Amino acid sequence: MRLLMLGGTEFVGRAVTEAALARGWEVTVFHRGHHAAPEGARAVHGDRTAEGGLDALADGEWDVVVDTWSAAPRVVRDAARLLAGRAGRYVYVSSASVYRYPGEAGSDESFPVVDGDPDADATAYAEDKRGGELAAVAAFGEERTVLARAGLILGPYENIGRLPWWLNRMARGGTVLAPGPRDLDIQYVDVRDLAAWVLDAAADGLHGAYNLVSPMGRITMGELLDACAEVAGPEATLRWTEPQVVLDAGIEQWSELPVWLAPGELHDTMHRTSSEKAVAAGLRARPAAETVRDTWEWLRSIGGTAPQRPDRPVVGLAPEKEAKALGL
Repeated sequence: MRLLMLGGTEFVGRAVTEAALARGWEVTVFHRGHHAAPEGARAVHGDRTAEGGLDALADGEWDVVVDTWSAAPRVVRDAARLLAGRAGRYVYVSSASVYRYPGEAGSDESFPVVDGDPDADATAYAEDKRGGELAAVAAFGEERTVLARAGLILGPYENIGRLPWWLNRMARGGTVLAPGPRDLDIQYVDVRDLAAWVLDAAADGLHGAYNLVSPMGRITMGELLDACAEVAGPEATLRWTEPQVVLDAGIEQWSELPVWLAPGELHDTMHRTSSEKAVAAGLRARPAAETVRDTWEWLRSIGGTAPQRPDRPVVGLAPEKEAKALGL
């Protein structure tokens, strides 16, 4: 298989590229040159947001294009239009954020989505992702487009900082504010499971929208944090704290305590989405302990500080705010 990866040097794109190379695929990585492409891939440089930025892709044919773009939908539109006659299938890594809020526990791919404009500049994340979906379908048609609607993505190469923050917090040791309840269910997808599914979907000729996230009820907040403590913080002590106590301390769920959402409407929207369709099509959800261990090993290999996307806010709880909430 011949893959054109639009991006391919960070997080999701890198995982897809490495997985394709491991399968013996011929991989072309189109990127701006800010980071090195994985060894074995053919690198082609260009800035798809600039005038003439796609000129380097004027020639060539591919079996599949994978695109993770998250900003102006018109950027997806331009790439998809250019490649529609020279690529077999377009896989757009979208997001569960395209669904209208509030969500509904157990909802699937038929749930209503936000409005999007394939010709738009960047507006807001959900609308941009939906516009990207529409742009891909407009160019390749429904039968040749896969919309991979990912939930929360964790794993090695993470450049948002969610799991890396928890791991580094455990490594500091001491009493750790663990937001409860301990058995609260969470959903995410390991980036490598996402990558494997994307490649399988392309090879198998799938099309349409799929929710890429672990099955509901499979993983809990306790399981995730216990795994973090085991690999990174043997001296850390988890103090499980009632959700309302956490919120009353002025702590922001999701951003200051990554991954965690208090039980309620927002939690149901983010952590209770049906992925039965994708699971039936081969999506694997590896154990939380494996995701945590491999992320910790990667984090240590780069000195302990995860890369940070400049377009995303820094996540994590300040030590003094945690200490105050714990009464220390």
